[in-house]
Amino acid sequence: MGSRPIVTARDAIVRHTGSAPIDLRPLGGGASVARLDDRATTVVAKPAAGPNATAAEGAGLRWLAETGDVPVPRAYGWDDDWLVLDYVEPARGSPTPAAAEAFGRGLAALHLRGAPGFGAPPPEGPADAWIGLAPMANNDETARNDTTWAAFYARSRIEPYVRTAVDQGVIDADDAAVFDTVCARLPELQPGVEPPARLHGDLWTGNVHWGADGHAWLIDPAAHGGHRETDLAMLRLFGTPQLDRILGAYAEAADEAGHPLKTGHEDRVGLHQLFPLLVHTVLFGGGYARQALTAARQALRAAS
Repeated sequence: MGSRPIVTARDAIVRHTGSAPIDLRPLGGGASVARLDDRATTVVAKPAAGPNATAAEGAGLRWLAETGDVPVPRAYGWDDDWLVLDYVEPARGSPTPAAAEAFGRGLAALHLRGAPGFGAPPPEGPADAWIGLAPMANNDETARNDTTWAAFYARSRIEPYVRTAVDQGVIDADDAAVFDTVCARLPELQPGVEPPARLHGDLWTGNVHWGADGHAWLIDPAAHGGHRETDLAMLRLFGTPQLDRILGAYAEAADEAGHPLKTGHEDRVGLHQLFPLLVHTVLFGGGYARQALTAARQALRAAS
């Protein structure tokens, strides 16, 4: 058997857009940007971070774009090596208050579009997906309709990364026991029942792309069905421009839609930040482990 042919960014652009790229140039992180031969469209070819990564991201972009609540780059197509999507020119200045409020309202609407279940991948999306450079397991068809948020969050968003961190020697057995306690008490720590929200899934500030058109665009998703407080907690994790306006507009839109955020959601930020903090722990090490442990202990104290 021969080796698989090397597929270049140029090959991928032609395959998925039907147009020949011109002015192809590096963008960073192995990606390339090019204008198409119509000279009016600019696209990005992103290399795969791992198996299923392009399918997970491409399907996620299409799912988030489905209803037009928040701008999302068009995903032209993907293969094992590349994802081809529209390039969005970045803004030159800071986002305006109006843009932030529009983003908050749109995000509230997007979340309320829902998902088939907690942990459900987007249509066409794989169960074995990615968040950044880390593997992320979604639920397959058989698990979509019988999984509570607490069971899903423990099994798929906390426990796998704690186990990996223990294996890496970044978290010891005593610290792991704190996360075990959080998992056991999740139904109490997140009271009330909400339907699955349609999540971006990796909504830190770097994935809110402020475009030259004045809008916030969603990029690089790890989309799945989850709890809407998780996306909101990620926005807080590393700071986001105009965060207060985003969250204020979100809350107003949720109220108007008849689905207000549950009382005490601000006390649960650390609980929902456990997922990204543990992902960062397995990717980048001890400093994030300490942050994750602090968040876990704060979540337990908040419910005492």
